[in-house]
Amino acid sequence: MPLFIKDASVDELAAELAHLLSVNKTEAVRLALRQALDREKATESLAEQAVRFCRDLRARSHPERGQPADKAFFDELNGGL
Repeated sequence: MPLFIKDASVDELAAELAHLLSVNKTEAVRLALRQALDREKATESLAEQAVRFCRDLRARSHPERGQPADKAFFDELNGGL
């Protein structure tokens, strides 16, 4: 399926990249799109980043060193209510 680019600035960018890479404009566009897709696929989603953060935090934590978070602990935090 053909792709027609009717934007002069995009055509200029494709021509500049083609010149730098010593390829034609079609190959320059193909290489640029492949590189952009590979970069996006390699980027972690926000959910993946959050999961990794939580796992790293848990791995560094030492719950056995802290105070127990029982009713007495929370009552003390709230001024003995």
